[in-house]
Amino acid sequence: MKRTSMAVLAVVLGISVAAGAAEVDGRERRQQERIAEGVQSGQLTPRETARLERKEARIHREIQRDRAANGGTLTPAERRRINRQQNRVSRQIYREKHDAQHQ
Repeated sequence: MKRTSMAVLAVVLGISVAAGAAEVDGRERRQQERIAEGVQSGQLTPRETARLERKEARIHREIQRDRAANGGTLTPAERRRINRQQNRVSRQIYREKHDAQHQ
């Protein structure tokens, strides 16, 4: 019985780690798509786009460094930190796309 409980716990933990990684990766992809849409629609100027891309690249490098240091995964604390950074960039994407400034 104890072995079964441990096996179930290991599977649940594995799923939650994989879900966290998918969440971070999916968020990165969606934010890149939002930036691309802003460029295509003319809602983002080249300067705004460059600034947002630099911030996204910085977050991406940080994710890569954290994963390399932890055998390919992010710790819960790292995931929270990355999520906060992505929230900030997400709000900035929204503000830049809706600031009535055109190319």
